Amino acid sequence: MSSLTYHIAKYNASGNDFVIFQDFIKADRSELAQTLCDRHAGIGADGLIVCIPHDEYDFEWQFYNDDGSSAEMCGNGSRACAHFAATRHLAPHTMTFLTLAGPIKATVTEDIVESELTPPIIKEQNISEYGYNWWLIDTGVPHLVTFDADTTQFDLDMASQLRHKYNCNVNIAKVHADHIQVRTFERGVENETLACGTGMAACYYRALQEGKATDEATTVIPTGGETLTLGFNAKTITFKGKVTNTFNTTWSL
Repeated sequence: MSSLTYHIAKYNASGNDFVIFQDFIKADRSELAQTLCDRHAGIGADGLIVCIPHDEYDFEWQFYNDDGSSAEMCGNGSRACAHFAATRHLAPHTMTFLTLAGPIKATVTEDIVESELTPPIIKEQNISEYGYNWWLIDTGVPHLVTFDADTTQFDLDMASQLRHKYNCNVNIAKVHADHIQVRTFERGVENETLACGTGMAACYYRALQEGKATDEATTVIPTGGETLTLGFNAKTITFKGKVTNTFNTTWSL
């Protein structure tokens, strides 16, 4: 009986971790994502990324959360994926690849990767839940954002309820003089993660719209503590930070 072997890279991007490999065909890899992302029986990761050739773009990705569900976009995943593609000569160091949210541009400079997210869309403002004011913003995937909650505490039961009610990720954030602090509950992971790129982008974009931030380079710090730099280029949000290829391995099924 023959087995299928995957050559897998494990990446960390601001506390989000991913397993990434290249393949040549699209397929339903939901079960594989659950297997590989399992932190006890698998490699362990927040998500699985598969790079597939594309006729128009440098490549196309398939992205899965650790529960096997597909996601349109992942900001930190886009940076990890770009580094993987550039260092394995799947794409040039300045590239464009296709996600379910649309094409993503990225530039790789050693271990620093800047990606340009899809244009943000404010879906709804002035949502009142749990005594807080929320905005619903799509930065590739939908995010609820509030600046009202205490970021030293995160009510995960509240976040879970809102995640299911609005089918989105849930962020509490605070704008400081020199940075924005962000905590994110992610759907698909169903818990707070150490970082969420599109969540940081959504928080930054609300701050920008409310005059609490500028379109110049802005420091955003997620729960994991790693510093990210976000900006706005009149069209969309740029997202820059370090990524690490933590190890490489093979996996046979």
